[in-house]
Amino acid sequence: MQHEHKIKLFTCKASKDFALKVAKALNLEVGNSDVLTFSDGEFQPCYNESVRGATVFIVQSTFPPTDNLFELLLMIDAAKRASAHKVIAVMPYFGWARQDRKDKPRVSIGAKLVANMLAAAGCDRVMTCDLHADQIQGFFDFPVDHIYASAVFLPYLQKMNIENLAIAAPDMGGAKRANAYARYLQCPVIICHKSREKANVVGSITAIGDVVGKNVVIVDDMIDTAGTLAKAANVLKEMGAASVRACATHAVFSGPAYDRIAESALEEVIVSDTIPLSNDPAKDKSKITVLSMTEIFADIIDKVYNYDSISPSFIN
Repeated sequence: MQHEHKIKLFTCKASKDFALKVAKALNLEVGNSDVLTFSDGEFQPCYNESVRGATVFIVQSTFPPTDNLFELLLMIDAAKRASAHKVIAVMPYFGWARQDRKDKPRVSIGAKLVANMLAAAGCDRVMTCDLHADQIQGFFDFPVDHIYASAVFLPYLQKMNIENLAIAAPDMGGAKRANAYARYLQCPVIICHKSREKANVVGSITAIGDVVGKNVVIVDDMIDTAGTLAKAANVLKEMGAASVRACATHAVFSGPAYDRIAESALEEVIVSDTIPLSNDPAKDKSKITVLSMTEIFADIIDKVYNYDSISPSFIN
């Protein structure tokens, strides 16, 4: 006797709003689950409904603290032990992705370790957005659906109909992404070259390309402390850019990021909702525009569940 596998969507604490929007787009309810927290800080997720034989999608971005990653791992483990047919981790933001290689002696490759932990927990598939490096997909021995935020950013930029548009990469590593955007928008590319004094501290930045009179959009995969971004924007403005905007998928926004954006030459910072913005009213968000990735994720979840091709959904 054959059974049709049910679809169940659950969320961890850090991505509740994202999961609720995805569920609404899919015409689903978010599954009932709880997290029991002990007085010493240890916690134990629990499903309050059966997942036996179901295809279970668990939504969680793994930005700090580490509890967000560990909660996802425990949820995957719990679903597997409750006889779920398949467990799919929906990770709008894949944390530790910057640790994708040994760039100096005696350091970890954190992205590979996270991939190993997801596999050990019993994950069957990962769905994520704009990995820091495409090759991280190769760290997994099961399917990875790598979604591009360009699917929401490019239509937004097109609608703005910006004259004398130029796309800028904030560093040499972002040249491929910038080139893809520029090709789609049919405009020139500017490459910023930076030297780092140490992690999260930028030394100097120079820009290669025609900047004078251009309305520049800097594209990147994430904004952390916004040090590189603010400095690049200021340098481009000093070099004669008419305006500078930024477009980045993951709004990590740690430390002085909000202040740096507010005080910089940037006119607008366009981000996605893979990481929720701070709910602190003291943070200046006046320059920040948030575009939602939830409908894109809902579409991919639907296609994965129904074994449909997902390649037509990608721009980039």
